[in-house]
Amino acid sequence: MTQNTLDKKEAIRSIVHASVESFAVGFQGRHEGELEDPEGTLNMKIHNVFIAVLGPEIQYYTALVRSLDSSLGNMLEKMAINIAKLSYEVRQNVEGPLSLKQTQDMAELLEKYKRREITPPSAEDYQFLRVKPAEQSLVTKRHDSDYYLIDKDTSDNYLIELKIGGDLDNKKARSEKEALLEQFAILSNTLPKETNIKVFFATAYNRFGEGKPWKQERVRQYFSDDELLIGKDFWDFVCKSDDGYNIVLEAYKEKAGLIKSSLDSIKKTYLG
Repeated sequence: MTQNTLDKKEAIRSIVHASVESFAVGFQGRHEGELEDPEGTLNMKIHNVFIAVLGPEIQYYTALVRSLDSSLGNMLEKMAINIAKLSYEVRQNVEGPLSLKQTQDMAELLEKYKRREITPPSAEDYQFLRVKPAEQSLVTKRHDSDYYLIDKDTSDNYLIELKIGGDLDNKKARSEKEALLEQFAILSNTLPKETNIKVFFATAYNRFGEGKPWKQERVRQYFSDDELLIGKDFWDFVCKSDDGYNIVLEAYKEKAGLIKSSLDSIKKTYLG
């Protein structure tokens, strides 16, 4: 293992450790600070009378789990951005010109995916967007992007839409692909034509189990296998390392006890 590789591994570990430490302190402080606040995160979620009938402990846990799941997802997204900065220039918006014809052609392609006239999808399906529009009637559009990464070594451009668990209905899968295609077209219109541009749909973990086939058919209707970064593949990509997932997971496990301690403290605060 080279010195650069070791340095990068330690940098990733440091980011994960700092992210978990900050999350544990912030999550505990926020919820304990809201104990007497009727509009606090947990207090606002415990008014489901059908859950309340089952008792205060069940009522508390159902509210806490929802909050934990959402907050942890936000932490993982920010952590992945900070890790990506080690290897990529990270931007979180794409802005530029888009032609009416490009918009119409994208809509037609998405309809063909919807009707399953094109199956399975392929990145080749939308390479027509690489041709810069000749007409003058261009509209400037801006997209907030989960991850717009530019490789520091190769200058390749990557557009990534991250959904932590990847559970999307059909309408959302279509809208995610539409947003990525618009960003792809904008970059194609503004960057040199030889620039490599790729789009991905990503998840932070495989909801079917790491190493098992990912069967989210609603997403697969719009995204090809080559456009998916599921679980391990996502973390390897943002770390730019074949061992990225393992480095992140091991570092997370080393500090996970802090989150457990925070949850225990919150429980004592609310339940005594």
